[in-house]
Amino acid sequence: MARWTAFPYAGEYNFDATAVKKKWPRLHAGDLEPLPQDTSLLDAWAHFHNGEFYKATALGLSLGLSGLNVANKATCVYATYLEKHEDQRLALFLEVAGRAEEQTKREPQNVNAHYWRAYALGRYSQGISVAKALAQGLGSKVKTNLENVIKHQPNHADAHVVLGNFHAEIIDKVGSLIGAMAYGANRDTGLRLFAKALQLNVDSAYCLVEYARAILMIDGEKMMDEATRLYQLAASVNPIDALERLEVEMAKTELED
Repeated sequence: MARWTAFPYAGEYNFDATAVKKKWPRLHAGDLEPLPQDTSLLDAWAHFHNGEFYKATALGLSLGLSGLNVANKATCVYATYLEKHEDQRLALFLEVAGRAEEQTKREPQNVNAHYWRAYALGRYSQGISVAKALAQGLGSKVKTNLENVIKHQPNHADAHVVLGNFHAEIIDKVGSLIGAMAYGANRDTGLRLFAKALQLNVDSAYCLVEYARAILMIDGEKMMDEATRLYQLAASVNPIDALERLEVEMAKTELED
């Protein structure tokens, strides 16, 4: 792997395997990742929650199939928030999508294998332009994966967020009529998905930030006040780990802009 940009708040979070295990329900309220019993895997998750995304990825990959979810999450979070070069960002998302696709074949019941494939393809699609992604058939893959996740894990808040984003992005790029006819995108469905995500994970800065962006894509500038309110709520969250810190800082950036 190429050299990764360091987490800008290094040292502010100091999880070890014991602390991760103790706070697991709060740390994984969004993705509902099952609590591992293997200490090495807990160590990989500790690296992740401390913002040591490269270490989390490397250790996760070294653990084989059991470490793929932490490796894929660490890679996606790093690529989303910290990677500065667009070509490298896209390459990382494709790596995750490929690993997760293989994982779904070997572990079809692993809900987060399907989720990280969808997340990575969704972020990749945003990077190459949603129009190009739709032409390549990526939109249907994202939608199918996420609907499968929610079918098998109805309380997966983060899957609701990403699927809500799918509906918002399609409507924003091709309009409500074509979006509905060609891709099954629907304004009300997208908004309901975000509302459900916040119901499931009420203090999620991630949900709040993505919801704010989505309502601006769906309904435009008339929703600016509501989007600002959501960004303010996200910015006020007290982050428990490195991921939440990045999400809170993203909300602050949006408010400044």
